[in-house]
Amino acid sequence: MPPEPLARDPHPKGPGGRTAGPGALSGLPVVRSELYLPQRVDAPGAALDAARAGGGFLWIGLHGADTWHLQRLQRLFDLPALAVEDAVTAHQRPKFEQYPGLTFAVLKPVRYVDHEEVVAVSEVAVFLGDGFLLTVRHGESGVVADVRAEMERGPGDDPGEHGCPHGAGHVLYRLLDRVVDGYGDAVEAIAIDVEEIEGKVFDGGEDDHSERIYKLKREVLEFKRAVVPLVAPVQQIVDGGLGSAADGDRTYYRDVLDHLLRAADAIDGYDRLLTDILQAQLTQVGVRQNRVSAQQNEDMRKISAWAAIALVPTAIAGIYGMNFEHMPELSTRYGYFVVLGVIVTACVGLYLAFRARKWL
Repeated sequence: MPPEPLARDPHPKGPGGRTAGPGALSGLPVVRSELYLPQRVDAPGAALDAARAGGGFLWIGLHGADTWHLQRLQRLFDLPALAVEDAVTAHQRPKFEQYPGLTFAVLKPVRYVDHEEVVAVSEVAVFLGDGFLLTVRHGESGVVADVRAEMERGPGDDPGEHGCPHGAGHVLYRLLDRVVDGYGDAVEAIAIDVEEIEGKVFDGGEDDHSERIYKLKREVLEFKRAVVPLVAPVQQIVDGGLGSAADGDRTYYRDVLDHLLRAADAIDGYDRLLTDILQAQLTQVGVRQNRVSAQQNEDMRKISAWAAIALVPTAIAGIYGMNFEHMPELSTRYGYFVVLGVIVTACVGLYLAFRARKWL
């Protein structure tokens, strides 16, 4: 018979056998607390005893727990102080850590918001111990709820069939698998935007896409921080380095590792591609600026050349417009025609000189 969830035990006990009392979970930001067993047990107290004996496990899920909340659970379940600190602080690197009798994991689910081109990263801290599983979620993510819903649908999608026949360790695998599947979905969405930007950069248009490329590259880098650090611990699980975490599921973890490596390779490739696209965009912007600068220089040369030609008649006219009484050239019979000839000759000479230098 498939395992069944029972109602919450009003007197839960930690793995050390301590009774927490009727209000053990009161005041905690518990999203849901459920007891899963490999077989139906009608009495909640007997079910919890079976869980501590290794026949099932208690799953408590919290959202946005602070230090005070986790310290209460720390006393109840003998949680390591360093792991509790990491779970409270959030913004941790993805990791798997082994403590005596307990595995602590930090997972980074991601969701790509396409219309904003933003990678939304959340965080789930997981405590896996003897007879219990604690999940502490920070940010908006449906990973934990989706895994719990999958468990409760059962193998035949029958609402009456619940539980996890493989134990709490298998739940950790399913959480990781769901997170890595989300990586694949995000990679596909990012690929579409990268191809779109690449096409716009190289279509010969004059628009500057540098800001959009930089923003997407920053989001890809944030995504990379969630994916790449997870490769080493999952590889360690596959190699047998964290036996209690795998809990007999290394074949499944091997498949997760394959998907994780593909996601890591893809996001690393898109990171490099965006760098190349950004460089190409900046090069195009520089070429356009050089073209504009060259055109401005050309215009300045033409303006300077015409100004130099216009300066000749202006200077000569200015000299003879001084109205001095004794100017010998004023009494010359052909002085007017001589001056005009000088002006025309000088202007034509300057024009030909500028044309020869390609200023005009």
